[in-house]
Amino acid sequence: MSLTLDQVGPGTVTLVGVPWDVNSSQLAGPAAAPPVIRSVLFDPHANLSFEDGGNLWKHPRFADAGDMNLPQDRDAGFTAIVEATGTVLARGGLVLALGGDHAVSYPLVKAHAEHRDEPFGIVQIDAHPDLYEDFDDNPYSHASGFARIMEGGLCSKLVQVGIRASTPHQREQAARYGVETVDLSDDVSPARMPDGPVYLSLDLDGLDPAFVPGVSHPEPGGLSTRDVIRLIQQMPGRLIGADVVELNPRRDPHGTTAGVAAKLVKEIAARLLRDNASDNG
Repeated sequence: MSLTLDQVGPGTVTLVGVPWDVNSSQLAGPAAAPPVIRSVLFDPHANLSFEDGGNLWKHPRFADAGDMNLPQDRDAGFTAIVEATGTVLARGGLVLALGGDHAVSYPLVKAHAEHRDEPFGIVQIDAHPDLYEDFDDNPYSHASGFARIMEGGLCSKLVQVGIRASTPHQREQAARYGVETVDLSDDVSPARMPDGPVYLSLDLDGLDPAFVPGVSHPEPGGLSTRDVIRLIQQMPGRLIGADVVELNPRRDPHGTTAGVAAKLVKEIAARLLRDNASDNG
């Protein structure tokens, strides 16, 4: 990463690119997403304001660490993500990661579990549960990451929001691990989210493809952009970290999905800044 350690201190929201999709099934491409999201986020024709009135421009607790330099080897890449994330967390920074496919969430969460003294819950916004025991002979597939998180006891509770493409096996896995599934026939209320410290994992295909066409595995009938913003702004608990994953620039020729991703990144950053203001020195 390009960020020097002296730029990261307690409560610093640190943007980190995780350009990795070696565990994608069917269609690669999300590894190219971090610079695409940044190009929209920092576009001089736009601005870095978020909806509560603040702004990321020259904010004293916002930093961009650039992209991780990741080997394409599966095991070495996993270890590199854990170590790079841990470098920021060890300084008291807060990681806001840009994927990459959803397989990056496992090493990101693992790093958080290793560097936090208190347990934390996870809110996963997604069309798919990603709970396969072993997808396509790959237990580290982007469709298996949350099975690894749960079997490793890396979080205290997992709430999945927007699920609408599950399978019997994944429903069995959800029951096995005590996952709370909030599908779109239920009340998608912020009040159903975990209390206490919480990590947010936002797979863009949790939104309806009308809003985010540029994903590898679109699933109709999803959340709106406003639904997701409302969850980010209103869910209880203290946000301690987040990832935004599964933008596939190959499927986003007009930049619509990148624009939504950048908007959500700003609102997540705002929430991280608000929830962790007391950590600043």
